[in-house]
Amino acid sequence: MNGYLNESHFLMVEEGFTTRDLLENLLGEPCQESEQQAFFVADLGDIVKKHLRFLKALPRVKPYFPVKCNGSEGVIRLLAEMGAGFACANKAEISRVQGIGVPAERIFYSSPCKQVAHIRYAATRGVRLMAFDNEVELSKVARSHPRARMLLGITPDSIPSAHPGMTFGTRLKSCRHLLEAAKEQTVEVVGISFHLGSRGLEPQTFSQAVATAQLVFDMGTELGFQMHLLDIGGGFPGTEDTRAPLEEIAAGINSALDLYFPEGCGVELVARPGRYYVTSAFTLAVSITALEEIPTEQPGSDGGCDSGMCPLVSLSPPEPSHRITESQNHQRPCPEHPWHSSSLRGPPGQGEDRIADGLRLPQLHVGDWLLFGDMGAYTITASSLLTGYPQPRVTYAMARTAWKAVQLFQGKPPQAEDDRESLCTPLSCGWEMAETLCVPPVFAPAGII
Repeated sequence: MNGYLNESHFLMVEEGFTTRDLLENLLGEPCQESEQQAFFVADLGDIVKKHLRFLKALPRVKPYFPVKCNGSEGVIRLLAEMGAGFACANKAEISRVQGIGVPAERIFYSSPCKQVAHIRYAATRGVRLMAFDNEVELSKVARSHPRARMLLGITPDSIPSAHPGMTFGTRLKSCRHLLEAAKEQTVEVVGISFHLGSRGLEPQTFSQAVATAQLVFDMGTELGFQMHLLDIGGGFPGTEDTRAPLEEIAAGINSALDLYFPEGCGVELVARPGRYYVTSAFTLAVSITALEEIPTEQPGSDGGCDSGMCPLVSLSPPEPSHRITESQNHQRPCPEHPWHSSSLRGPPGQGEDRIADGLRLPQLHVGDWLLFGDMGAYTITASSLLTGYPQPRVTYAMARTAWKAVQLFQGKPPQAEDDRESLCTPLSCGWEMAETLCVPPVFAPAGII
């Protein structure tokens, strides 16, 4: 074992003990009932399963987890234990990752726009791998971190029509100029980086991006750079209800990589899966702290419901709340408990407090709890920064069989195909926690899960 994660960092649960059992225990704690604070339950076993699945689907690609997606300690420790790298956007994220002992060579300072002070911090901490896509960024690094190893960020010429909001990455026509500028400033360029997002993982779009990367690799080689690293970015789905499963997406990725960067060519491949790892692993529990009923005879009115969703103010989209409505309509159509048109609000005085409108929910009461599934991506740290409320506490849990898989994984070389196969089969890993966290979120009265 690497020593980043041990049994003191999470609750060990046995086979048959579900997330709902854990939530019931947590909601039954006296301190929880009195404080009525929102909290997360994180199934680390789900992340273990995702990691092994990623290695099997993309055996040539090393994952670098973007810390901005979920910087909670349990996630970082687990992924570090399993050998993943980390993509950091600033000094704070580099410090957080190195604070648990992750070496500098497993950190990619991936932000395309970096503060000079943060570049200097990375230099003092031994973090060398960085990205750039313009001359200004190149000059900052040349002055502040002469030993940096740079990836040139690119975007294929066809991407603007599909992704009009994309700003990172330079066009093919500008690549030679930037590489020549790097040569003049004696900056070491070691490869290419691109990030297309989820739609960019479609076979044709991704293949064009890799083909463009190969052209730029050739440019760099002609100029004398030792080009040996390709970063294919992120965009991998975090839940199963997406357009395509990971394995189907991976087939297209592998096909393009084998065509333009075949095995044995000397190029290392990395990716930055974020949502993929953590979305389905986290469930959020929030309590109802206030209610307001609006008479239905008022034109255009509906029943109002204010919830104590402090960490979600102006941050969580309506999607989770709508999914609650859908699950209720399908799972609990009880005539004796009529449904009401409802709205969810965060705390007043914190900017936009609107969470969702037009929801169909049962009659709620102060002290009731709402559960939101698939809440692991971009909900942990950023929420407390935006609202000013304390970061919700996270209770980490892992099935004993998943922990054994982590230990087994550490004892075997991940390059061995047979080992990956055995670790990813259901017979060797029990994922009882993951199964309960992946179902649609449900409404739950206080203390009853």
